[in-house]
Amino acid sequence: MKFIYNLFVQIYSLLIKLASLFDVKARKWIIGRKTVFEEIENAVSPNDKIIWMHTASLGEFEQGRPVIESLRKKFPNHKIALTFFSPSGYEVRKNYDQVDHVFYLPMDTKKNAKRFVKLLHPELTIFVKYEFWYNYLNELNKLGRPVYFISSIFRADQYFFKWYAGWFREQLKLITHYFVQNENSIDLLNSIGIYNICLSGDTRFDRVYDLAQQCQQFPLIEKFKGESPLFIAGSTWSPDEEILFPLITEHQKLKFIIAPHETKTERIRQIMKKMGSKALLFSKATDETIKNAQVLIIDSVGLLAHLYQYADVCYIGGGFGVGIHNIQEPVTFGKPVIFGPNFEKFREARDLLERGGVFTIKNAAELEETTKALFTDINMLKEASIICVSYVDEMRGATDAIMRFINSHPKI
Repeated sequence: MKFIYNLFVQIYSLLIKLASLFDVKARKWIIGRKTVFEEIENAVSPNDKIIWMHTASLGEFEQGRPVIESLRKKFPNHKIALTFFSPSGYEVRKNYDQVDHVFYLPMDTKKNAKRFVKLLHPELTIFVKYEFWYNYLNELNKLGRPVYFISSIFRADQYFFKWYAGWFREQLKLITHYFVQNENSIDLLNSIGIYNICLSGDTRFDRVYDLAQQCQQFPLIEKFKGESPLFIAGSTWSPDEEILFPLITEHQKLKFIIAPHETKTERIRQIMKKMGSKALLFSKATDETIKNAQVLIIDSVGLLAHLYQYADVCYIGGGFGVGIHNIQEPVTFGKPVIFGPNFEKFREARDLLERGGVFTIKNAAELEETTKALFTDINMLKEASIICVSYVDEMRGATDAIMRFINSHPKI
């Protein structure tokens, strides 16, 4: 099985190289790794005390961020290295000022892992959620360096729990400690002989709560909303927008903000063409033009998490594709959230759906029905809001739990 895993890694690398001939993101993935070992050699001294955190992309970075900032305070004499697998995380956070180094993670070959770990020589390594790179784990284990996985979540349908995955299960035992999001994850890990686990929750709740306490103000958005109710649709894809357009046409007294998941020129052009004169690009908005627009299209990244404060009701995209995007940001502001049918992998969506703080829909008609109910029944809206706020309060604290464990198990 080890041979098959390493063969898969090699094939994956080859496929990325082929894709880089046509795809910008794949090209960045390749180019970003070309000089990574030289970058580390130039940046990291053999005498440096290093804490290493690895995240797959931007979402996992946001989960790890509260722990990074707590580690920075707790260990001011250590340097923190942050690695990304995806360009979408690296490109956005390569200048993040709470760490000392930001690198791409070289592909998980035995040779790369050995060289990377030797150059970085971390005293503590933290992987966020589930980035299981077995050559790196093996190399760290051979050197006796502790490895923690935080905000992890396991499901019965993952390959670790299949009859054929004995080798992979053994690799999971190389990890020093797991901090998981739910009891089901503990039960699943226990079922394969892993007991070094804490139920800590999801550090992302700590991050979004902190963000909500320090959110930016946007006078232009305040002018756009005025006295009107505001519906914000965040992280949308084309299928989401198809069911949103009838809602916008039907409810002309509502104001709408659409923040598509991708802000490439062509995507923005498609949305603007569909909306016509009703819509205005945020990048083109002025104090005068924004007052008369019904729909505001957010054509830049980094704003959405702050904009939810102005919403009355929110819609989160992705539910008609591979899965919904982050609902924690609007929920933290106490905003009821609507989303499509593909949400089962997300614990917070299931929990809040059961409690009545969020709502799922299957088509445009159900979106219309749910939206109308929320905007006409003030008690329904208020109750959903209270449920959301209470849930976030209940789920906060994962970062403190992780830091307490680190403090009581000094290895650095």
